Amino acid sequence: MSINLRDTDGMVGMRVAGRLAAELLDYLTPHICPGITTNQIDRLAEDYTTRVQGAVSAPLHYAPQGHTPYPKSICTSVNHQVCHGIPNDKPLKGGDILNVDVTLIKDGWHGDTSRMFMVGHVSIAARRLCRLSFEAMWKGILQVRAGACLGDVGHAIQIYAEGHGLSVVREYCGHGIGRNFHEDPQVLHYGKAGTGELLQAGMTLTIEPMLNAGRRDVRSMSDGWTIVTKDHSLSAQWEHTVLVTDTGYEVLTLSANSPDVPAFVLSPAKT
Repeated sequence: MSINLRDTDGMVGMRVAGRLAAELLDYLTPHICPGITTNQIDRLAEDYTTRVQGAVSAPLHYAPQGHTPYPKSICTSVNHQVCHGIPNDKPLKGGDILNVDVTLIKDGWHGDTSRMFMVGHVSIAARRLCRLSFEAMWKGILQVRAGACLGDVGHAIQIYAEGHGLSVVREYCGHGIGRNFHEDPQVLHYGKAGTGELLQAGMTLTIEPMLNAGRRDVRSMSDGWTIVTKDHSLSAQWEHTVLVTDTGYEVLTLSANSPDVPAFVLSPAKT
């Protein structure tokens, strides 16, 4: 395993890319409402990324081994779609939940983040899933510091999710990120505390748990990208890019209009 550590210049570059990714989601937020299509959201994202931010979409034409090139600028996963949903011309309707996952490249550095959006009036169960998934991500982030183990992150997420009756998708995980979209290490969202790779100051990685209201089993759609729950249950995901520091963490994908952090983040002794 080859893990890249960021020097001072790298940290600056990652901070800029992360902030821009968060600001892209801020820009998209007021447009996400019943009647808009995910293709329209994708076009808004591409235009804002290139024309306003002077950046490039990382997903567009991205083609890891064994995959056809991804055809859009963002990923949009609706309801039982877990991740990597391809934007299309189907209008969103009231009651849908939507994950918008954006990654942009600015001056060679990648910023990667995603949020859940509730379209119109959604069910209590859907709201609960979105909230608990957000909180689970932060439970994992709170474990990040130099000297901790990756297993600490996954364990915190798994215990919180399963303790609230949700299941953790295991086939997809977070990852190191920097000059490359995906780098070592893999960041599992389940696991045993005290195991796995030791975190080092200067590492940048994503924490992005995918939690299902039903069983954790997933399958791939025929487009080769979209992942859905096998039991058709709702799925939710949030993602931040995080810098490991000597004393803890720095979330790089925050902006002025990012969702408020949970109360327990501000009072970690109460977790």
